Amino acid sequence: MVKKSCLGPEALLFPTPSVLVGTVVDGRPNFMTAAWCGIASSKPPAISVAVRGERHTLKGILANGEFSINVPAAGMAADVDFCGIYSGRKVDKSTVFELFNGDLANAPLVADCPVNLECRLRHTLNLGAHTLVVGEVIQTHVTESCLTDGKPDAVKIDPLVYSPGSGYYQRLGEIVGKAFSIGKKKDKGA
Repeated sequence: MVKKSCLGPEALLFPTPSVLVGTVVDGRPNFMTAAWCGIASSKPPAISVAVRGERHTLKGILANGEFSINVPAAGMAADVDFCGIYSGRKVDKSTVFELFNGDLANAPLVADCPVNLECRLRHTLNLGAHTLVVGEVIQTHVTESCLTDGKPDAVKIDPLVYSPGSGYYQRLGEIVGKAFSIGKKKDKGA
């Protein structure tokens, strides 16, 4: 049997995407880095992100009911880290990136990010240190050079991921198999 070490209660999943959550706060675009972000639903398409209650960005999300999830490429790690280190209360992060607007007025989008999701706030849930924010995806923008046969290509997107525990940013690794296919090789008469 494989030996395991108990670490106590930890929210430990690998990898966690590093995203830039954008909103308008006090009339100015603001971005925060979040690693606790994931798909919440496919119909309607929805994204969840855990935001600490004291975050400046949460103020804008709650006030406007809109936000963006911007998926940065691995080469953007320094700018992404900057947005996680410094609060928008003290530092104007509206000039860190080239921005563009989509359908939602208060969901600023980062042009250099290969994937941008415009979200309308659907739900919040106070979980203690964090508020879980769930947004319905209103529009998805993907850099054309990151598409293969009209579909997003993770290799071309080269998303920045955070490795909990080690505290490092990383990128995705090699392809290990085709989803909904590789498991068929293990058919046991299911």
